Amino acid sequence: MTAPPDGVSGDLARAAPERCAPGWLPAGVARYAAPPDTLPVGSPGKVGVLELDFAVSGGRTELTGCFQKAPLHTTRPLYPDPGRPDMPCVLFMTAGAGVLQGDRYRLALDCGPGTAVHFTTQTATRIYRMEHDYATQVVDLAAGPGSHVEYLPATTIPFGESRFYQRMSVTADPEATVVIGEKLMAGRLARGEWHAYDAYCTDLEVRDPGGRLLFADPLRLIPAEHGTAGPAVMDGFGLMASLYVITGARPAREVADAMHEALAGTGLRGGASVLPGGRGAWARMLGDRSPEVDAAFHRTWDAARRLLLGVPAPPGAGA
Repeated sequence: MTAPPDGVSGDLARAAPERCAPGWLPAGVARYAAPPDTLPVGSPGKVGVLELDFAVSGGRTELTGCFQKAPLHTTRPLYPDPGRPDMPCVLFMTAGAGVLQGDRYRLALDCGPGTAVHFTTQTATRIYRMEHDYATQVVDLAAGPGSHVEYLPATTIPFGESRFYQRMSVTADPEATVVIGEKLMAGRLARGEWHAYDAYCTDLEVRDPGGRLLFADPLRLIPAEHGTAGPAVMDGFGLMASLYVITGARPAREVADAMHEALAGTGLRGGASVLPGGRGAWARMLGDRSPEVDAAFHRTWDAARRLLLGVPAPPGAGA
């Protein structure tokens, strides 16, 4: 990871709004650009930054570099996985209750050669109603040779009239394994809120160290313009979960078959397939209740983990 110079000037550069915002926005989000009537973009508490570096030390993966700026922050890594006591669990947290209008978040995660790291969030990500502007999150993840990286945040819940865009860029060495998960709820379902947000858009791009695009998965949910209940999106279900396993450790078809078999036993609508170029496999599942989707997601992740690492997914993790 290339960081600005140390010191106060370096810290300011790391947290500059233009460095934390994506270089491009989908039109469905960009149309809401406007000065907020609260704290403007770039104000204290509106730009959150986490820059974390990991390396192998003393037989386990250690956090070797950390820069954090509220509202984003993390704690000392934990080592709760009995199957992989060398793998830290790193929690992403926010100082507030959720994502607000004008927020700009950036996470830069550098996992060096041979590292093993599990990233997750402390709780579900709530994206609150917005009257002005929008919110964004940029995630840059680099996985070095021989590394095993799991990025499995909890469910995202976009509230009514919210506008959000996330760009996630992954650089994966050919000898690395990267597991990425996303779980999305259609809104505050218990309140009867169903796709009442203005725009929820994401872009996932995975590249090799030379910059060659391995695959991309864009998501555009803009209820006022496009249907959100069709077969290509959420098909009338309240929750959607996706799991991507980028790996060369086992044949892609073998990974896809293991994930498909696990998912087939859940009773949910879903399926698994090989990623473009045979660089791993991915699965997507749909359901109406959080417990059943969480259980199916964990079961599918567990199948991939047993195949690739020979150990189960920790109980409760990834839920």
